[in-house]
Amino acid sequence: MKEFFGIPEYTRTPEGAFSWQHIAFVGSLLAIMIILGIVLGLKYRRKPMKSKNRVIIIAAILIDAVEIIKLVSFGINAGGFSFLRTNLPLFLCSIQLIALPVAAFSRGRLKEASLDFVFIFGLLGAIAGTVGAIQNYNAYPVLGIHNVASGITHSIAGFSSLFIGISGMASMKKKNIPIVYAILLFFCAAAYIANKIFDYNYMFLVRDDGTPYSILTGLTCGNQVLYTAGVVVLFLVYVALFYLIYYFFTRKKRKD
Repeated sequence: MKEFFGIPEYTRTPEGAFSWQHIAFVGSLLAIMIILGIVLGLKYRRKPMKSKNRVIIIAAILIDAVEIIKLVSFGINAGGFSFLRTNLPLFLCSIQLIALPVAAFSRGRLKEASLDFVFIFGLLGAIAGTVGAIQNYNAYPVLGIHNVASGITHSIAGFSSLFIGISGMASMKKKNIPIVYAILLFFCAAAYIANKIFDYNYMFLVRDDGTPYSILTGLTCGNQVLYTAGVVVLFLVYVALFYLIYYFFTRKKRKD
């Protein structure tokens, strides 16, 4: 257990990104995520909203419970909680730690918009935070609290996205698009402020750190203002494209 929680530190050498251990672990998580999302989504599709919401409530509780366990273990290892400044839920995929509980426990248009937000970003975050978490798997063993907890929370977000979409919980109403954008921009602003205060790189608004945003770094010639604005614009464009593709495939006449 000490080795799993890295107390006082890991003695194992990280297996590395895209090692067979990494692929096997995240492959198993994603398989469970997809199977549960599809099976439960179809099972609850014709059930009342209240029943569907119970599933989201359980997912919301689990995602935050796992994250809290991870943070407490970090605090024990660090001998304090100064580490929290670099572990705030201000990356695009970790926003679900807040958005999912809001979707589960709020009401009205805020609930609809939050469910849509999880639907739009949950699956993307799940893939980015498991398969794409190169830096984590290069730094920590696959079967350690860092990667196991992160893999579980990202997979819960992905499951929630699939369940919301398949069960019919996503409203995707045009009148709620401004709220979805407002949620996104709020977290972008919070990430920007946190980056200034803690000298960090939430949402990769400061630099690309070897991610595909390196293309944007090249296009902006390293200009900080243009790069940051470009990252935010990409988020907004992704949301717009998601709505357009959803409307194209559903072809429903919406009464918004």
